[in-house]
Amino acid sequence: MSAAPEELYERLRAYEGRVAASGGEGRDPVNEPMIRHWCEAMGDTNPAYPGIAPPTMLQAWTMGGLGGHPGGSARSEAYDQLLALLDGAGCTSVVATDCEQEYLRPLRPGDRITFDAVIESVSPRKTTKLGTGHFVTTRMDIRAGGELVGTHRFRILKYAPVRPKKKPEPESEPKARRPRPVINRDNAGFWEGVAAHQLLIQRCTGCGTLRFPWLPGCGGCGSPEWDTVAASGAGTVFSYVVMHHPPFPAFDPPYAVGLIELAEGVRIVSNITGVPHDKVRIGMPVELEFLRADDELELPVFRGAVA
Repeated sequence: MSAAPEELYERLRAYEGRVAASGGEGRDPVNEPMIRHWCEAMGDTNPAYPGIAPPTMLQAWTMGGLGGHPGGSARSEAYDQLLALLDGAGCTSVVATDCEQEYLRPLRPGDRITFDAVIESVSPRKTTKLGTGHFVTTRMDIRAGGELVGTHRFRILKYAPVRPKKKPEPESEPKARRPRPVINRDNAGFWEGVAAHQLLIQRCTGCGTLRFPWLPGCGGCGSPEWDTVAASGAGTVFSYVVMHHPPFPAFDPPYAVGLIELAEGVRIVSNITGVPHDKVRIGMPVELEFLRADDELELPVFRGAVA
């Protein structure tokens, strides 16, 4: 840091009590659709909603969204100066650490929200696993019709990130192997089929229902009796994801993992090969093939075709 820690801290403390935001207005009045969306997302079935807003929605009514607040930002020049001072001291990274809320009365549909905020405190220099810096706490006072309805304290850490130590290059590392499947008495027959280049699907001999993945009993009629049918190998991409992060040993991201609907009607999760990951599409036809991962492991995968 450019300034001595004690000197920097005194300069930072001078911002305590200064305005962080003023004249803020909620973009929308408290409203039932947003309350319903929130409750559905949170799984909150309290019958009091949407007649009132859940207390924990307090901050939601103050947020500007991607479009920002009407008339521009409500953030003060003092708060920008404080952040610039920390940036200049090398504390260029930021992470939100916690928040505290206090509720004074329920918010109701139609309430118009206004808010102001103050820089409540700046901590002394702290060293964390992320790096060294200062915690900055702001307190937002939230009003409806001029009446104080709640407060929201928000704390961030502005810090100089720790530089990771460079690891020495290994002289040589054996190539990582794919994880081994867990084979037990319930699915051993499936893996025996793979070894013979067959994708076997269980079929209940009681009701004829096909099932995958392999299970000890039928989910339709409960019968424990079954035999197998070999999949034709034809299928379509029912859904998929492209894996970018985190990287795993033996895998080379980005790569596509699909939920494949087989022609027989059951679905299997597997890699999609033969096409670039960004060309995979829902509904794309695929064909079964077997991938030799290493000397001990062979896996069923599905090759796609770009039209």
